[in-house]
Amino acid sequence: MPRKLLVLGGYVPRDTLVHGIDARVKLVCLLAATVAVFSSSTLWSIGFASVVLAVTLAAARVSVADVARAMRPAVVILAFALLANSFVADGTADVALVGSFGLSLAGLARGAFAVTRIVLLVAFSLVVCATTTPPQLTSAASALLRPLGALGVPVDDIAMVVSVTLRFIPVCAEEFDGIAAAQRARGVRFDEGSLVERVSRWASVLIPLVVKLFRRADVLAEAMRDRCYRGQGRTHLATRLGRLDVLVLVGGVAFAVCCVIV
Repeated sequence: MPRKLLVLGGYVPRDTLVHGIDARVKLVCLLAATVAVFSSSTLWSIGFASVVLAVTLAAARVSVADVARAMRPAVVILAFALLANSFVADGTADVALVGSFGLSLAGLARGAFAVTRIVLLVAFSLVVCATTTPPQLTSAASALLRPLGALGVPVDDIAMVVSVTLRFIPVCAEEFDGIAAAQRARGVRFDEGSLVERVSRWASVLIPLVVKLFRRADVLAEAMRDRCYRGQGRTHLATRLGRLDVLVLVGGVAFAVCCVIV
């Protein structure tokens, strides 16, 4: 499986049902999924969202293993969120450990809900990014935000920022892997030593990474300046939604409504 599938912004060209859906519909459905996931407060709604995600993953031919690998960078943050909600020190713990410090079952459930919501949302986002090219996402964002242009909002600039951001995410991941591999080849061991030593060794990766990303940003800025990019006067190809697009759009909105009311 190509590695770019495992990061946001990494498009994987395939012939699937989800690839053929209009990008505007995908963005609206992603927004609906965000509302649905963070409005879910019961096991029924979380379970329903998980079933919808499973169907979406199957339609896009994205495996659960791909999602799990994509979540690796966030494991520490998710574990911290779970533990921060699970343990209390005010004497109200359901399982006492040391003195007033212990485990709260209600906090554990609350933390599990929060982690599950984040995993679901990241998985939905991965599906959208893996089945939609950055130019398609840019055009879709510009089309959806176009009514705000009457209020003076720089719609095309916002769409360009979204496109550049999505493009730089996989680039950042590739640069990170390359620098880390180069440091390992030079004998740096990131999994040995104390915590302070490990953190200091990762600085040998993060500092060159930041420098490289700034250089890429400078090159991009110079290229846009040389091409006299102003973000105005762009032409837009108007396309109508097909029957499948309308069906998916209605289904996405209905999914959000069901999760809100369940």
